[in-house]
Amino acid sequence: MKEEMSLEKIEKDVKMRMSEKRFIHSQGVKKRIEELAKIYHIDVETAKKVGIAHDVAKEMSVEESMQYVKENGIILDDMEKKIPYLLHGKIGADYCKKKYGFTKEMQKAIEYHTTGNPNMDLLAKILYAADKTEENRKFVQYDIEYERKLANEDIDQALVFMLEETIKYNMEKRKLIHPDSILTRNDLLEQIENKE
Repeated sequence: MKEEMSLEKIEKDVKMRMSEKRFIHSQGVKKRIEELAKIYHIDVETAKKVGIAHDVAKEMSVEESMQYVKENGIILDDMEKKIPYLLHGKIGADYCKKKYGFTKEMQKAIEYHTTGNPNMDLLAKILYAADKTEENRKFVQYDIEYERKLANEDIDQALVFMLEETIKYNMEKRKLIHPDSILTRNDLLEQIENKE
C-alpha cells in the first residue's frame, strides 16, 4: 500500500487539478472540517487531508469521468449513470487512495460526501457537514447559519436537516434524488431515536 502523503503535498496537487474558485471552496472545507474534528475529537490531520481533497475530481468533464471509471473498474449504480455529476465522490476516493495513500476510512468519507450513505462514520459525517457549511458557502435556498450552529452541536441532527433540505430542493426542481440520500436520512433518524 502507498504511504500516505503529507497535507502540504496533497494541497499542492489538489490546487493544480482545480479552478481557483473550487480551490477556495476546498480550503474552506479544510478549515471547517478542522473545527468539527476538534469538536468531535477525531484526528485533525486526517480530517484536513480529506477536507482539502474531497473535490479533487469535481471538475473532470463527463467524458473524463466516464473514462476514469472504465479504466479503474469503478462500479456505478443506475443513478450515477444518469447523473455523472455524482461521480466525483467515487472517482475522488479512488484517486486519493492511489495518489495520496488514503485509508479506507478517508476514501469512504470522500465517496459519500455528495449523496450521503447509511454506512457513514464520524469522519464521513463531518466532511459532509463541512462541505455544506464552510465559510464561502452562500446558499440562499438553505438556512446555512442554522446548519453551521447545528453541526457544532449535534452532527446527526445536522445531517438529517441538511439531507432533508437537499431532498426538498431537488423535489421542487423536479430533479432526480439518489436513493442513498433518503436511506441516509432514514438511518440517521433511527440512530437518533435509539440514542434518546
